[in-house]
Formats: sequence, C-alpha cells, structure tokens
Amino acid sequence: MRADSLKRITVEQGKCGGRPCIRGHRLRVSDLLELLANGAGVDEILTDYEFLEREDIYVAMEYAAHQVDHTVLQMS
Repeated sequence: MRADSLKRITVEQGKCGGRPCIRGHRLRVSDLLELLANGAGVDEILTDYEFLEREDIYVAMEYAAHQVDHTVLQMS
C-alpha cells in the first residue's frame, strides 16, 4: 500500500472506538465495506456521503485486503 493512500485511513483515540475511519470522519472503514457488501454502488455511496471521495472507497478496500493478507495457522 502506498504511504499517501494510507493518509486517507485514520485512527484516533476516542473516535469510533479507535477503529480505522475515513480521513478523520466518523465513517469507519468497516461501515464503508458493509455498504459495498450489501450492494451499494460507489456512486450511490458518494451521493449519500458527500464528504467522501472516490479514492476513499478504493483505499478502504485496499486497506481491508492488506489487513486479511496473512498466514492462517490451523490446529488439528
């Protein structure tokens, strides 16, 4: 992930329980991903959340992809 992209993801103590948000707004990365997972389109989200930029949505997806990209050890 590019460092300039990561600037769009913020974590602030006392805001949204310290969870990753979009550019300091009270919209968590997980909220944005849930909207997408439930069928909301990018243009619809941008209309509903006027402070968002298209790049915010793509960076949130990239951030999530990096968060889950790790080895999973399975115990037998």
